[in-house]
Amino acid sequence: MKLQQIRSPRFAIALVAAVLCFASVAQAGPPLICHTIEIGKAKSLPWISHNWNLSGGENYDTKNLVRDTLEILAPDTPVLVRMETLRRATLYARKDPLAAKELLARLYARATSAESSGHADALDWFDAGYLAETYKQWIGQSSMRVSKDDQNPAAGVDGYALVKKAIGLRGSDPQMEFAAALITLSGPREQHRQHAINAIAGAKGDPLLAQNLATHFTGPQTETMSELLAKNSAPN
Repeated sequence: MKLQQIRSPRFAIALVAAVLCFASVAQAGPPLICHTIEIGKAKSLPWISHNWNLSGGENYDTKNLVRDTLEILAPDTPVLVRMETLRRATLYARKDPLAAKELLARLYARATSAESSGHADALDWFDAGYLAETYKQWIGQSSMRVSKDDQNPAAGVDGYALVKKAIGLRGSDPQMEFAAALITLSGPREQHRQHAINAIAGAKGDPLLAQNLATHFTGPQTETMSELLAKNSAPN
């Protein structure tokens, strides 16, 4: 096989993405995308890749992305499972701009509808905010040379503010604090520090969160998540 034959757009995107993720260990790049969340045997979107990225062998039909994602994001679904599901949804959504726009719109509409009816739901706001932040770390990045037709549907959406709103509605939730700590790895520093402290402290009573904090960022040679959070939350 000639070299020219393997230099497909899919190969180029995967290569650039890998470089971004490994560089992010030092620069706190796109952790919402590069780092797989451990969810045990919980149901999420189908996944056959052996690491964070799509391998190119998936046959998942993104026409089902919105429906499948909404079904998984049920009221009893833990936050960590929501995080991993939204991470996978973002990776799939990058191949389907229409599905990407619809998913974010549906999640935001669900949150605003519940609030308008006087029953604001923390998980609904979390889903909309966390998806917006994953989109901003992956979809429409200039380094990926995405066309204007595929621009980020989360542009202008303050997903972190929505996640903070969810935390306020939810009260004490170490898993949401973990999500907020990942979102704020590159700042704002004081908010990140408080989220990290809350997540690490709360992991003492949450075995799955503790397992996630003990995992390495992108491989055995990289920092654990707790080390990464602690380093970025240390005082100057």
